[in-house]
Formats: sequence, structure tokens, C-alpha cells
Amino acid sequence: MCKFVALVPMRGGSKSIPDKNIKPIAGKPLCAWALEAACSSGVFERIVVSTDCERIADAVRRLALDVEILERPSELATDSASTESVMSHLAECVSFDVLVTIQVTSPLVSANDFIKSRDLFLANNYDSLLTAVRVRRFFWADDGTPINYDPTDRPMRQNFTGLLMENGAFYFTRRKLLEESGCRLGGLIATYEMAPESAVEIDEPEDWGEVERLLNRQRSLDFGSLLSELKLLVVDVDGTLTDAGMYYSADGEVLKKFNTRDAKGLELVRATGVEVALMTTEKSPIVQARARKLGIEHCFIGVTDKRAQLASFCSSLGVDLGQVAYIGDDVNDFESMSMSGFRACPADAMSAIKSTAQYVSPFNGGCGAVRDICEMIVEAKQ
Repeated sequence: MCKFVALVPMRGGSKSIPDKNIKPIAGKPLCAWALEAACSSGVFERIVVSTDCERIADAVRRLALDVEILERPSELATDSASTESVMSHLAECVSFDVLVTIQVTSPLVSANDFIKSRDLFLANNYDSLLTAVRVRRFFWADDGTPINYDPTDRPMRQNFTGLLMENGAFYFTRRKLLEESGCRLGGLIATYEMAPESAVEIDEPEDWGEVERLLNRQRSLDFGSLLSELKLLVVDVDGTLTDAGMYYSADGEVLKKFNTRDAKGLELVRATGVEVALMTTEKSPIVQARARKLGIEHCFIGVTDKRAQLASFCSSLGVDLGQVAYIGDDVNDFESMSMSGFRACPADAMSAIKSTAQYVSPFNGGCGAVRDICEMIVEAKQ
């Protein structure tokens, strides 16, 4: 049997995006996406994170995955240190036949990518493998020379194979190749083609929003079958349906700001046959008035134990908790979210809520998050 070991390099000291490797994106630390995919693939005998930073090591441990930490020497954690030097350091410490170097800056990688690339690698006895995406563009050299097509016989796009562009998601390297050449690629090289969207890597701050959008889109596609079975949507109010602002006069609370687009989203969900309920710890007549305006019959205010209220309400409706979607933003939603089949939150929700949410909307509370999630439900119901 060929022994595959994964190396996940994560040094501290990122200058373009501070603490990039552990910064939350779409509800998880950046590193969690690739690590979870590697763990769930079943390809690797060991998965080793090489880091010089204790903050990164602690963040990885908190993920509670079957991952080891290897302390990286300081001389291998400088801006000029190569990835190959980190690979060679691991080779001194760990036994393997094939080393798979995974870059967490490509979080769109999936468990299936690791499985299919391993099968490709073994089937043809390759020495190394790189990941790539197909680019159907015409390229030119600086001197005006065409690189990948003949301008006098310009191909139709549908007939143009294009080029494979290395996307840096992961690399396979046999031990013998690494020891003899000190390079991750060489010998008989395989290319494993990934989905076009995986071309986006997180190197600069402007990349962050695009990758987060893609991760959330992928999540929404993954949850299509679950959302299609929903029977109840429960929505928190302050910080979810509103922007968390509470406007007071000397006589008490007088105003809350709601979003009309969120309201339309709830109407569209109800039109699919899904029940909608509002639930808040606040004893606010404003929430009751808003529910009446929207025609929402189920409105629970002053709820001190949302978990118990949700369980009781589902029992009265004859709805299984697995058929409930819950949208919340703060720690008092945690238990009720955790027991629901689908868990979602706004972009500005508290970190504990983002961690338990299956979907983190790119929109803030009161600014379109509820509408965004409602549209996912409606699409799944069609």
C-alpha cells in the first residue's frame, strides 16, 4: 500500500492579511475548509500542520480534527523560506511514500478532489501531481507572438481546449523525488483539473470577499435537498430581522428598523407552504405589530428559553426538528439553532453563532440577510 501523508504549511506573520490562515471566512477559520476536506477524504494516514505560530496551532486544535501539529523551525518561517524546505523538514520527521502539500489559501478544495487525484496518481504511477484549472483564453508573449493559438485560424470558443493554469490547491510528491531533487514537481507529472472557481486563491485583501461569496454559494447548493424538505422557518428579530439598533426615548423603546426586502422574502417562503415564526427574548409590541403587518400568525415575544419554546412549538405543529430552518445572530440563539435541521445567520452574527451555522449570509442583519436565506429556501422548493 502507498502511504499518503498530508502537509499543511501555515506560518504566522502574513503581511497582506494579518492572521490570514485562521481568520474566519464564511463562518469558519480559513484553514478549516481544506483541513476538513482532507480529513473527510480518507486518503491520508496522517495530516500534519507545520507552523511556527502558537495562535495557529491553538486554532487548529480547537477544530477537533484528526490533525497533528509539527513545530516549524524559525529559519523555515521567514518570507524567503521555500515550501520545499518545509517539505524536507517534514520528511525528516514523518514516514511517507507520497507527500501531499495542501495550501489553505485554496479553500474551495473538496474531499472528492483528494480522492480523484489519488486515483489518477496511482493508476498511472506518476511521480508528482499538480492541480490546475482550464483557461480558455488566448495568450500572447511580450514580443507579439501568439502562445496558444493561430490568429489566422482563430478557433471557436466551444472548440478551443485552452490551457491548464496551475491553481496551487495541492501537490503530490513521491519521497524519492523530493529527496533527490528537492523539488515538489518532477519526473512523470500529472495534472488534476479542478472546477473553474477554484482558480481564486486568497493572496490579497481583495480576494477575500470573492472567495467568501463562492464558499457561501457552494454551501447553498449543498443544502438544496435539505431545504426542499423544510416545513418551518424560525427567525430571530433583533440583529437578524433588524440591524440590532434599538431606539429609545425617555418613555422607553419606540422604534426598530426592519428591511422591506426581508419582509418580501418571508412572504415568498410562506407561499411555498413553509410556516414562518418570529421569536425574540424582547417583550416588544413593535415585533407583534410587525408580525401582524406581515400576516405572520406565529410570533413569540419575551422568550427566555428559545430551545424549549422551539421544541414545544414544533410538537404542536407536528413538525420534526430536522425540518426546521433557524436564523439567528447571538448566543441566546445557539441552543435553538443547534437543534434545527438548517442553521443560518447574518454576516455580522457573533462568532459562536457563525461556528454553528451551516450558512453565513454575506449580508448583515436587517440589511438583506433574511431575504438572502429566504431565496435559498424558495429556490430549493421549486
